Amino acid sequence: MQDLVKQAQMMQKKMAKMQEELNAREVEASAGGGMVTVKVNGGQEVLEVRIEKDVVDPEDVEMLQDLILAATNDALKRAREMVQGEMSQLTGGMKIPGLF
Repeated sequence: MQDLVKQAQMMQKKMAKMQEELNAREVEASAGGGMVTVKVNGGQEVLEVRIEKDVVDPEDVEMLQDLILAATNDALKRAREMVQGEMSQLTGGMKIPGLF
């Protein structure tokens, strides 16, 4: 029983360290052929939004909004996939509820 508790504690420490490392990692996605780029970290936080001047058209704000939305959603998806991939390696593919 003690061995099981020690293993669980070690796994918990490894997961905490990995989460910290993942929060420091960044992914980026773009839309509109690179006209809008969004950078997020492994903690699902939006870090940066870049918009090229050429895509800013006061007559077509909806297109700009769509590009920002698409780039943000893609960046967040990539961050989730990065986290899932790393956590899956740590857990040996075992699905642990509440982790990801």
